Amino acid sequence: MKIDRIHHVAYRCKDAKETVEWYVEHLKMDFVLAIAEDQVPSTKEPDPYMHVFLDAGMGNVLAFFELPTKPEMGKDPNTPEWVQHIAFKVKDRATLLAFREHLEAKGVEVLGVTDHSLFHSIYFFDPNGHRIELACPDPEEEAKLKRLDEVKWAMLEEWSKTKRAPKHAAWLHEKEFEGE
Repeated sequence: MKIDRIHHVAYRCKDAKETVEWYVEHLKMDFVLAIAEDQVPSTKEPDPYMHVFLDAGMGNVLAFFELPTKPEMGKDPNTPEWVQHIAFKVKDRATLLAFREHLEAKGVEVLGVTDHSLFHSIYFFDPNGHRIELACPDPEEEAKLKRLDEVKWAMLEEWSKTKRAPKHAAWLHEKEFEGE
């Protein structure tokens, strides 16, 4: 028994129409489906909602709920904003840079390009305050992933005991500090 893939990932939004239009315009996603009901199917709770679905590519679906009767959406005050984010893969660095230029031209503040060694990313926020990451693979991604695969269990084991960053993969960011 094994899971096939993620069916969809759902987040809350402030305004379903604004959210759909933003993702269509800024990230070129297709709007694929909307469901609106006055009762939650799983809990039978009487609560109107709008549930919208966007095509994030290759069968990946990003969904949002607008919940007009609930208190204003918030964030976990104990979790840094860089932790919770939605990351999308783009083909290559040229595509990543084109998206950065496109977003900045639309008035979106973009952070990066950040070099994560395995991949390179830009970061920005959608109109709901969700942090979004676009990432492209590093040219040496395959070899680097192989090295990481060899140490993943040892790293996890050490972390679980010490809660300190194991040094098994320090090479990922060592070049950032050379000569500084």
